Amino acid sequence: MKKINYYFISLLIIFNFCLKANAQNFEDWLNNFKMVALQNGVSENTFNIVMKDAKYLPDVIRYDRYQPEFYENTKTYISKRSSNEKVLIGKKIYKDNFNLINKIAKEYNVDKELLLSLMGIETNFGNYLGKMDIISSLSTLSFDKRRSKFFTNELIKILQLIDDGVIDHKTLYGSWAGAFGNFQFMPSTIMNYAIDYNSDDKINLKSYEDSFASAANYINKLGWNPNEPCFLKVDLSEATPSYLLNSSAKKISNKRKFKDIKKYLKNIDNIMINENLIVGIITPDKEIVENPNPFNPAFIIFQNYELILKWNRSLRFGLAVCTLKDKFKNAL
Repeated sequence: MKKINYYFISLLIIFNFCLKANAQNFEDWLNNFKMVALQNGVSENTFNIVMKDAKYLPDVIRYDRYQPEFYENTKTYISKRSSNEKVLIGKKIYKDNFNLINKIAKEYNVDKELLLSLMGIETNFGNYLGKMDIISSLSTLSFDKRRSKFFTNELIKILQLIDDGVIDHKTLYGSWAGAFGNFQFMPSTIMNYAIDYNSDDKINLKSYEDSFASAANYINKLGWNPNEPCFLKVDLSEATPSYLLNSSAKKISNKRKFKDIKKYLKNIDNIMINENLIVGIITPDKEIVENPNPFNPAFIIFQNYELILKWNRSLRFGLAVCTLKDKFKNAL
């Protein structure tokens, strides 16, 4: 028992030492980052006001290393995020905001079902916006080495938005990764696509008006086509060449016209799509599940699906969004 206690005490001492070291290093980073921010046009006044309470958050690093996209298998991930309960909640939101959602969907040529799906999966329809201090989260991830360049850029952009009066820094509470509002926009997405739809001179991504319009504008600018499918679940022949199979969301490679790969599909009699559409094949469990079946589950994915990956670069996220979208199409 004493040995076990000594072991845990040693771990605790090491852990506390690492926290103190990180905290001190974070202060050094903060001083250096100030120069970078000012060089990128952030006013010193804004920096001092917004960054004075920025803290190193160890939990953010823990969340970053343990995301559900990296450990849940495809079936589990999709079923959790496209449940019948989500459909019922989304139907009520659609009913209560019928005119607004239909107007925005028509104006931006985006499926209303897609907007509801994205909101449902990102924040459970605004019920979970996140409670993390976004400035501290972005600062922690900028300080961390894993994706420092990306998060440094995001932190500078949120400071620029605050400097320009577009965002009120006092409202910035959201996800551990620095995403904000009903659709979880990162600062660069806010800067490039967010809209003051109700013309009140502020972008409020926790309001239905601004958030639905901003999401519609974003997905429209990405090139969404309401007349094309997103994905099809398929049964692959074991003769399917491995080079056609994609298990990473970073880039879908070796795409072909559907007519050129249908020979590798079983039971295709009920698949009615344009054979000249360019498609890819994904097998999303390959890098997640221990000893996976290399051919199952498998999906044929289309251009619309790849646009969802630009929103969130996760194969499972894209599948969940499109699955919930199709459920809404049948329910609304």
